Amino acid sequence: MSDRRVFRWATTSARLLIGTAVSVMAVVAVVTAVSVPWPTVVREPLSIPATPAPAASVIACDGGLLSIGRNPTAASTVTLAAPQSVIGGTADGEGAAEQQLQTTGVGPGPLAYTAEPRGGQAVDIAATGAATANADDLSGFAVSACRPPLLDSWLVGGSGATGAADLVLLANPGAVPATVQLTVYGVDGAETPPGGADLVIAPGTQRVVPLAGLALGEETPVVRVSAIGAPIHASLQTSITRTLTPGGVDQVGPIAHTEDTQVITGITVTRPTDEDGATNETTVLRMLSPNLPATARVSVNSAGRTETVGEPQELSLETGKPLELALNGLPPGAYTVTVEADAPVVAAVWQATGIAAGDDFAWYTPAPEVTVPSLFATPGGPTPSLTVVNPSGEPVTVNVTPTDGGSAISLTVPANGSVAVRLATRTLYLFDPAAPVRAGLSFAGDGALAGVPVWPADVATPEIVVYP
Repeated sequence: MSDRRVFRWATTSARLLIGTAVSVMAVVAVVTAVSVPWPTVVREPLSIPATPAPAASVIACDGGLLSIGRNPTAASTVTLAAPQSVIGGTADGEGAAEQQLQTTGVGPGPLAYTAEPRGGQAVDIAATGAATANADDLSGFAVSACRPPLLDSWLVGGSGATGAADLVLLANPGAVPATVQLTVYGVDGAETPPGGADLVIAPGTQRVVPLAGLALGEETPVVRVSAIGAPIHASLQTSITRTLTPGGVDQVGPIAHTEDTQVITGITVTRPTDEDGATNETTVLRMLSPNLPATARVSVNSAGRTETVGEPQELSLETGKPLELALNGLPPGAYTVTVEADAPVVAAVWQATGIAAGDDFAWYTPAPEVTVPSLFATPGGPTPSLTVVNPSGEPVTVNVTPTDGGSAISLTVPANGSVAVRLATRTLYLFDPAAPVRAGLSFAGDGALAGVPVWPADVATPEIVVYP
């Protein structure tokens, strides 16, 4: 029996030892499995690059100059004061379909152009209009470029103070209605006044909204235009009367985006300005940081020179509150104003030929970066001047070619510099830079001042990636 007991004990002990060993091995295996990376199978998601079909190219113009209050029995009535003459065309020379919008309460309004894709490619289209008024309540020369309609844009310029008769213009060249919200930024920040809420712009129409109805008494307004349902072309007609004497008129185009850097070029000073900060400044920069407090650095450069005019200035911008800076002491010439901020901003420069009878003024808006061949048109009026700014550290070649077969102009823009060249009136040009640049047109004559930036072509259809 003792042998059997010993055998059983030995058998039981063997079982315990084996079970213990198996347990230890299992623990080691689990720990190893956790600590050692397991082989994985990586499967990239299926993707298919695709290029969307190109869309029609659409631009809308501002139309003729308007006057408000000429009817003493209906002070809010708007009438046509001077028609607009438009020059434009397409890159392929085949033209575009023309449509005349109806200005609500006025009658026939601005022109709009549509170019359908040809040969599977979108068609670049450009047009610019000019108008001259010479009346007791409105005088001056205005130039505005016809622009693509946008869902979101900014209007920097104008005033709601006494003497101003400014008008916000909202054009819908599309086929469906647009609902628009106008947000006004002023001394108290941003607000949407009752007159700027839920404005319905019918297709094929332009609506006129007096700025005084949105920002009465506001001297430095900035208006954000937001649309749903359909994009709209927004612009601002601004004019001033000083003691019954008209002091100029302009049509101010939209700014498409807020940016950390805004470059405003082609600013034309026709007379010396005071250096002592006189009350009647003729060169004024307006800025706004809509979303964040910002520090802005402002520098001024003369066309054809790389060095700055005077020392750059730094200013603090409060959120949602416009700020103006007088740029005094500039001798006659063409200038570029650069605003560099640590938050996105919008900006524009107001320039006047003077403040006496027969003087005019212009609002110069920022020039976006142009990286692709793009069209622009020069209207009738004073001889246009094109200023090209190169922000890079290397020289850039820019070719400016009339589309009617005229001689091309080849410009070499120095690193961190600019050049200016005179062009012909009533001509369509192809602007072709070898590297990104910014450019603006300016017009200056006897009692006439205007300027418009060159916008890049909006015809490239970017490739998209589809994940089934």
